[in-house]
Amino acid sequence: MHVVTLKEIIETEVAVAVYFSAPNCGVCHALRPKVEALFSEKFPLVRFVHVEIEKSPGIAGNYGVFSAPTLLVFFEGKEFLRKVRLMGIQELQEKIDRPYKMLMG
Repeated sequence: MHVVTLKEIIETEVAVAVYFSAPNCGVCHALRPKVEALFSEKFPLVRFVHVEIEKSPGIAGNYGVFSAPTLLVFFEGKEFLRKVRLMGIQELQEKIDRPYKMLMG
């Protein structure tokens, strides 16, 4: 994925979640399926994008992501939430629920 492509997705979609991971990060690989499941089950209208920091360092740098895992959630093109390393699924759901319902009806 390219920086421009991700920027276009964030600007054109109402809601986007970007999950950054690294290849040697055990937490990243354990957490990703849980985060993906949260979005597909509870927030199906949010576009989920996975970015591997090692393969796309320009994207990571462009969004100020320097550790993994990092989750960025955008609503209407603006960064709404940034979670780095430790993130609970329940906490994510609680933080995203209200703005999601307001925007998506």
